Amino acid sequence: VMVLNAKTQRQTGRQAQLGNIAAARAVADIIELRADIIRTTLGPRSMLKMLLDPMGGIVITNDGHCILREVDVSHPTAKSMMELSRAQEEEVGDGTTSVIILAGEMLTKAEPLLKDQLHPTVIVQGYHKALQEALDICERLAVTVDIKDTERMKTLVQSSLGTKFSSRWNNVMTDMALQAVLTVARDTSSGGATNGGKQLSQMEVDLKRYAKVEKIPGGEMSDSRVLKGVMFQKDVTHSKMRRRIENPRILLLDSPLEYKKGESQTNVEISNEKDWNTMLKLEEEYVENMCMEIIAYKPDIVITEKGVSDLAQHYLQKANITAFRRLRKTDNNRVARATGATIVSRTEEIQESDIGTGCGLFEMRKIGDEWFCFLEDCNNPKACTIVLRGGSKDVLNEMERNLQDAMQVVRNVVFEPKLLPGGGATEMAVAMGLKQSPPKGIQQGPYLAVGDAMEVIPRTLASNCGVSVIRVVTALRAKHAAFEEKKCCWGINGNSGELVDMNELGIWEPFSVKVQTIKTAIESACMILRVDDIVSGSKKK
Repeated sequence: VMVLNAKTQRQTGRQAQLGNIAAARAVADIIELRADIIRTTLGPRSMLKMLLDPMGGIVITNDGHCILREVDVSHPTAKSMMELSRAQEEEVGDGTTSVIILAGEMLTKAEPLLKDQLHPTVIVQGYHKALQEALDICERLAVTVDIKDTERMKTLVQSSLGTKFSSRWNNVMTDMALQAVLTVARDTSSGGATNGGKQLSQMEVDLKRYAKVEKIPGGEMSDSRVLKGVMFQKDVTHSKMRRRIENPRILLLDSPLEYKKGESQTNVEISNEKDWNTMLKLEEEYVENMCMEIIAYKPDIVITEKGVSDLAQHYLQKANITAFRRLRKTDNNRVARATGATIVSRTEEIQESDIGTGCGLFEMRKIGDEWFCFLEDCNNPKACTIVLRGGSKDVLNEMERNLQDAMQVVRNVVFEPKLLPGGGATEMAVAMGLKQSPPKGIQQGPYLAVGDAMEVIPRTLASNCGVSVIRVVTALRAKHAAFEEKKCCWGINGNSGELVDMNELGIWEPFSVKVQTIKTAIESACMILRVDDIVSGSKKK
């Protein structure tokens, strides 16, 4: 009896599992340009990909998440693999390429086990055991770092940026990423939260809201900088207003400085012409009162999210106050954080404490054809603007993506100040650790398969350098085997393909990124392996 629609396709049992593995491998391949889109984007010798989006725009990048976002796939397993890089991007912001390569490799290693009639649940149990052991090995390898040690933090950011397009301007980008994150970081620890007598320090690093990247085409990459304050693209409302003020008093509003329009439509019938003049006068007095309430507190700059009428501009200009109108809510919040002002909703409620005095210099500057307002030299700003300059829009977009990755790396270390060696050293250490203590019984095969799968990262790094993969990986394996119980930080130099000690080369990665990559890859592989029935068919609309 046919229960399903005739158009519906159904794959069951072994066929579905092997189909899933093929699809997952294809994703670890798409991004492998149908044979090498993502693999060639790993490491310092990585290549860029040029993608055309449906609107005809061009994206040039080697960021795993960005590539996957643009590629359109139809297989459900492939879609779930795409989600991996998104989860990785949102959680830790780096390692998006590694997570796809690893997950694809985990599934590839499961294929021969499935063909040997091993049940998927047994494979999944073996994988989970291996995951636990892998996390323990990472814990033993980890090195704690002091986030105030600038040199150490710089080498950490450089190892993230080294694989990106912007590695030519490593020093500029590194300083910018460090400065931006340490500016925005706020200690939110409450007096009550303690852990065994020690106070728990909780850091809040909201990069999305308080570290704005302003991309301005033109100039040179070396002109980019992090402002000690904020800037936004707006001109003053009146041409005669001041364009440069030192130590300004800043007032932020989110109410309009114009006559209040009625909520509903109102018709007024006037029989006497004097009443018409009285009405106009009332409107003017209303605006004048609002301006007087503002002027009473002697601010130098007034910024509002709503409109400013011509009359209000006139009164403010007479009082020598510079005004800006229709500023975005997000920009206003940043100005408030940087200058210490409070956003006021009604002019009657203004208090002296709402005025921001933390800004050292206000200046209007023209960059290209546009006027920008700079609020600089702020006293301990907790928000900042990053000005990026570059040749073209594509270059700037790629720069921004690289900078976001670098800032995420610093943020992760601020949250959890532990590092792991890069260059495939951690993966090889995990692989060797798993091989030394396999469990007895039927789970041994899947457990060891995870160890083999981990070697894909050093292998890919070696192949992107163009050296003999087998020789380099075998030599690295021998190095790690010789150390046995001791910490081994040997990995592959991504530029030359030689074996080096990561302590000397200074390539380190945040603990949270590595651990998240391994967790995500193994858990998603387990989930896909447990699928044994795929029903795909279109419902009639």
